[in-house]
Amino acid sequence: MSSVAARLKPSWLDDYDRAYLSKDVVAGATLAAVAIPEVLGYTSIAQTPLATGLYTIIFPTIVFALLCSSRMLVVGADSATAALMAAGLLGLSSVNLTPYSKEWVAYASMVALVTAVLLFLARVLKLGFLGDFLSASVLIGFLTGVGIQVLTGQIPDMLGVPKGTGRWIQQQWSWISDLGAVQWETFAFAAATVVCIVGFKRFAPRVPGALIAVVVLTVISSLTDAKKSGVAVVGDVPSGFPPIGLPSDLSINAVFSVLGISFSCLILIIAQSAATSRSFAMKHGDKVDINRDIAGLSGANLAAGLTGTFVVNGSPTKTEILEEQHGRSQVANLTMALIALVFTVFFTSSLADMPKAVLASIVFLIGVGLIDALGLKAIYRKRPLEFWVALATCVVVFTIGVEQGIILAMVVSLLDIIRRQYLPNSFVIGETREGIPTYIEAGSGAQSEPGLVVFRYDAELFYANANRFVDDVQEVVEGAPDPVRWVILDATSVTDLDYSAWNSLKGLGDYLHARDIHFGLARVDPSLRSTLDTYGYPKHFDPAMIFGTLEQAIAAFRSSSVP
Repeated sequence: MSSVAARLKPSWLDDYDRAYLSKDVVAGATLAAVAIPEVLGYTSIAQTPLATGLYTIIFPTIVFALLCSSRMLVVGADSATAALMAAGLLGLSSVNLTPYSKEWVAYASMVALVTAVLLFLARVLKLGFLGDFLSASVLIGFLTGVGIQVLTGQIPDMLGVPKGTGRWIQQQWSWISDLGAVQWETFAFAAATVVCIVGFKRFAPRVPGALIAVVVLTVISSLTDAKKSGVAVVGDVPSGFPPIGLPSDLSINAVFSVLGISFSCLILIIAQSAATSRSFAMKHGDKVDINRDIAGLSGANLAAGLTGTFVVNGSPTKTEILEEQHGRSQVANLTMALIALVFTVFFTSSLADMPKAVLASIVFLIGVGLIDALGLKAIYRKRPLEFWVALATCVVVFTIGVEQGIILAMVVSLLDIIRRQYLPNSFVIGETREGIPTYIEAGSGAQSEPGLVVFRYDAELFYANANRFVDDVQEVVEGAPDPVRWVILDATSVTDLDYSAWNSLKGLGDYLHARDIHFGLARVDPSLRSTLDTYGYPKHFDPAMIFGTLEQAIAAFRSSSVP
């Protein structure tokens, strides 16, 4: 029994210093002050009732804290996954859902439940590496696109004009063409919110500007009866304990209909949460178990689906706030969850007179924060090709859709891996008189020394690049300044050979032997050696031509050249 308890105990508790307790509690209270208005704003992205935003930082946060390995990662509503879920539900052809409706919330909860199952399977199968298939540049482009979509979606509520319909460009044209109907009292609340949040962030960053804006402007709205002047307010927000149970409209057909949305959420959650968890852990010399965190994220989304809210994710912005407040463990997040629970049960009625423009402005600034202009600029300077890929991903997200953007991001990242393997660098390696290796770009005119070519191919050999590899070696052999007598493949980057690559390697050996050229391999690791034995390497090549090091291979060539 004690061993079971030890396995279930959060790993971050193993060496928890009680001296951190007071700091964690204070950090958690501050985090709650920032997170509560923030998650209320996320509901405008998820298109769910306000209370559902509060639910995302109660039981999902508690469950994650009890299951995870990360000390710092904060889990709750997130703009990217909220946008992805909402876009997916709007695109469902099998059912006509109305945002904010009871049925919409049921499907949103179902997305969280299916995502939880997929995350559990990812944990069991140790698929944490899936998150690595979104490159940093593509992820920057994706989140920037989400930021543009999010902030532009809030502008009508900030101006007090009707929201447009249709594609992104049509929606923007709708409010631009309606600027003459701006509701100036609404805009005043929006402007005051932006000034308050930006001002406190600039001059007093430890003060929760969003909370100050919500409290002060809600009081002003109530005292001036702003809704009589045409200012839209949020209205009654139900108080009480989050509802517990399965979504009311759960069915097998509905589960399958949201599977694609949940899979997209899975990839984004793993990629974003893993990157956030790792980066903050490394700052403090900690190590995280990504697969255990995936189990925690699975539990968090299960809790979300069973408490009437939408999919949750690791939040980079809230985690950064936790660090700024010197929080050092999940105790801070548990504190935030308890404060959110108390607020949800007893104090949501105080939100009734809050102008919608205040929430819209909070989300607008969240969108601005997602736009990583500096990151895109750095990519452009250092990797222009990756910049254009990131930019294309960004544009697809806000012009076509978030779900299409995540699919494009995955496809582009995988294509980039294939491109790197198909078009790797290749060199001819030589030695200076002092024995220092030299690397010459492989091509006509290159040789290691008269009669010898040591060829380095910086990629695995597989069906897609094997013929190209053979062509590159042949080009070097045929264009060498002196007749080639030995060709040595530096197999440092080759750990395996599929059947196509083996046939190509065997064909290269036949080509070289027909020209009386000896062919060998150097720096063969045990995995590759085992693969070669499986294919019957000694039947086709001289086993004596496998060398442990390049120095041994070059020395053997020189010895063979001695008269």
